[in-house]
Amino acid sequence: MKWEGQEQSSNVEDRRGMDGGGGMGMPRIGGRGIGIGTIVIAVLAGWIFGINPLTVLGLLSGGGPVEVAPSQQRAPGGHRGASPQDPQAKFVSVVLRDTEVVWGQMFKADGAGYQEPRLVLFRGATRTACGVGQEAMGPFYCPGDGSVYLDLAFFETLATKLGAQGDFAQAYVVAHEVGHHVQNLMGVTSQVDKLRGRVSQAEMNQLSVRVELQADCLAGVWAHHSQKGKGWLDAGDLQEAMNAAAQIGDDTLQRRSQGRVVPESFTHGSSQQRMSWFKRGLDSGSVKQCDTFGGR
Repeated sequence: MKWEGQEQSSNVEDRRGMDGGGGMGMPRIGGRGIGIGTIVIAVLAGWIFGINPLTVLGLLSGGGPVEVAPSQQRAPGGHRGASPQDPQAKFVSVVLRDTEVVWGQMFKADGAGYQEPRLVLFRGATRTACGVGQEAMGPFYCPGDGSVYLDLAFFETLATKLGAQGDFAQAYVVAHEVGHHVQNLMGVTSQVDKLRGRVSQAEMNQLSVRVELQADCLAGVWAHHSQKGKGWLDAGDLQEAMNAAAQIGDDTLQRRSQGRVVPESFTHGSSQQRMSWFKRGLDSGSVKQCDTFGGR
């Protein structure tokens, strides 16, 4: 992927220099502190079942909102707007900028304005509008503040533990999270959230799968237009993205972590589904082809 020298985004907030991930205290739910044992359970559940650990923490403590108790001493705030200088951070900043260009053009073509997301780089843990973000959760999008959160250490995990190597595998991860931002702007996120508590857990899991597969398809749509505009990818890059989609499928993760597959607990989709929907977006370049809720 020929990314060196490309324009970087100004929507990057670098919190990596903050002590303890931003002066974080222990997370709290409903005013009660969460012990480290509870956090470990939540993280393990997230890895095994594909459930956001923030959701698990809420369930373990009676469904209350996740909060963060501030520590006595806080580190200075993160810096936003300056281009990061280390290579890995530069890379994700370049990818983010390209998603801004592609989605900005596509929204404009439909007569709408694109609200660019923020990318927050952190280490260990950080505050978000959706609760405390932890490194072990992997990258995630928070609709509450329109931000993608990323601990760059995840890319090492992606390569060494999950078997998804290469810079475009990393670009796919960023594009997938930006895909969730696009869903938020299109109203998909709010429509699905309205169904929480109204449908069974099994039905909610199925909706979650459709949301995640759509984000994969939207990542493919970005890749299609990005390549058309810059020609900076080769066949090997596209294979890296397909492999990444396969390695983080629910069935593959469950088989690796627990030795068996539990389809009814899927929240992100199987490896085959994730590859298929990414490729559909990649081949078509059309958001209309990303209707994962249409039953196909």
